[in-house]
Amino acid sequence: MSLSSADWPDAEQNRGSHPGTLGLEQCVDVLKASGEPTRLRLIALLASGDLTVSEMTEILGQSQPRISRHLKLLGEAGLVERYQEGAWAYFRLVGDGLRAGLIRRILAAMTPDDAVIERDGERLKAIKQARADRAQAYFSANADGWNELRKLHVPEDVVEAEILRILGRNPFNALLDLGTGTGRILNLLSDRYRRGIGVDASRDMLAIARSRLDASGVTHASVRQGDIYNLPLERETFDVVTIHQVLHFLHDPLPAIREAARMLSPGGRLLIIDFAPHSYEDLRSEHAHARLGFAQETVGEWLTQVGLAVEEIVDLPPRPEDAGELTVTLWLARDPRLLIAQPTFLATGTA
Repeated sequence: MSLSSADWPDAEQNRGSHPGTLGLEQCVDVLKASGEPTRLRLIALLASGDLTVSEMTEILGQSQPRISRHLKLLGEAGLVERYQEGAWAYFRLVGDGLRAGLIRRILAAMTPDDAVIERDGERLKAIKQARADRAQAYFSANADGWNELRKLHVPEDVVEAEILRILGRNPFNALLDLGTGTGRILNLLSDRYRRGIGVDASRDMLAIARSRLDASGVTHASVRQGDIYNLPLERETFDVVTIHQVLHFLHDPLPAIREAARMLSPGGRLLIIDFAPHSYEDLRSEHAHARLGFAQETVGEWLTQVGLAVEEIVDLPPRPEDAGELTVTLWLARDPRLLIAQPTFLATGTA
């Protein structure tokens, strides 16, 4: 599925007296910020994914204070965002708005075989390979346990096919994946959203997610460390929020669902995927599961308590040809704020 920029709503399109435009001073700010060789090189690097100051220092061969100063200027111009992950600070290119659109046009106009840009790209490739090697080492050390868990329920491709069906094929602006793990949901839905963010508490899992996003060429998604109970994100800004096989790790899932609901824009959807009730006690001791699955009614009541309208609940029981015995359940709920206005509109008989 191929989507052009025209398919996506722009965050700044409907604001101001001249929709879809930047003022003279705003254009000058963007051009000033990007109109310097080091800063333009940094922009080109960040267009390929999130990086730390030390990584950018290694790629450009410049001092850390110098790189930090350039990043500060890019941040002041609204072109770069900074976020913290433990002791590390990551930077990413702003993905939304007219400033971001202007920067994308500048990058598109640059020749790809420029010697400096090519050299930066080669060093970036080496940085990403080192990341991938570290992530693979962690993944390999834990793969046996994850593979054993997968055998207990229907194959992942069956679950993912249901995720795609239940969310539909229409593109949407922003995806938030909570407990993103390896970033699989960000990859699975990459042709549906304009920007995606994955949040996880584990830096090791985030390393895997970054390497897999890099390998898939997904540059419109990023991941960051965060607390699922207190998300470091602006509320009411996501069209779809997913919580895939995460709630069973939480002793108290309701506050996490409430926090997820706060992230939804009006009319946005929350999709939860988890196990139905089961009796595999080994999952507590071997895989740190705090809850042995959830009844349809339990999660449905939680969704209602946080103000969402449950739209669909689907069970995926193990198939006769599968060795596992666990049922996977999907709950889809929607923020009802747009739904409240729809009956009045439909009753008028106008379109």
